[in-house]
Amino acid sequence: MGDQKFQRKSYSTPRHPWEKDRIDYEREIVIKYGLKNKRELWKAEAILASFRAQARTLQAKIRYNDPVAQKQFGLLSRKLDRLDLMGENASLDDILSMNIENILDRRLQTIVYQKNMATTMKQARQLITHGHIKVGDRVVTVPGLSVEKEDEEKIYYNENSPFSDEDHPMRQIIAGIAKEDKEEENSDNNPKGEKHE
Repeated sequence: MGDQKFQRKSYSTPRHPWEKDRIDYEREIVIKYGLKNKRELWKAEAILASFRAQARTLQAKIRYNDPVAQKQFGLLSRKLDRLDLMGENASLDDILSMNIENILDRRLQTIVYQKNMATTMKQARQLITHGHIKVGDRVVTVPGLSVEKEDEEKIYYNENSPFSDEDHPMRQIIAGIAKEDKEEENSDNNPKGEKHE
C-alpha cells in the first residue's frame, strides 16, 4: 500500500498542454460521459495504457512460448472478461485495439444512464454521489467505479431513496423518455410502416 504521505498520482497529464485537436477531443468526451473534469478522463487513459502495456509485453514473450507469459495472458483476459471489456476468447490484438470509450462505458455513471435510471449523464452522477444508487447490497457513491459484468444486473435505486418509488415524478419522466426512444427505434427499423408477420 505504501505510506499515505507519499501517494502517487493515478494519471499523467498531457506532455503538450496546448494542442487544440486534443483539447477539443477531450472536451467532447467530458461532455459525452458527464465527467467532472479532465482528470477523470486522464485516469481512464492511464487504465487503458496499463492494459495495453501488459498486452505489448506479453506479445513479445508469447512468441517464444514462455509458459509464464501464457499464464499471465490468461489472467489478463479473465480480468478483461470480468470487467466486460473483452470476451473470454479475446486476442492480444483485440486488447491493443481497445480505446478510451471502452473504459468509460464501464463506469457506474454510464451504466446508470444506459439503464434509464437517470435522464442525463450529469443526473446519473448526482444520483450516485448523493447515495441514491446501490450495487448489490451496498450504496456506492463513486461515479467512476468500474462495474463488473456480474454486478451490472444488481444496480438499482437505494430503497431509502425517494427515487425507489415508481410514482416519483422523475421516474415518470424517465419512463416517458424510454418509451419515446423505443418508438423512435421501431420507426427507424420499419420506416415505411410495413407490417411484419
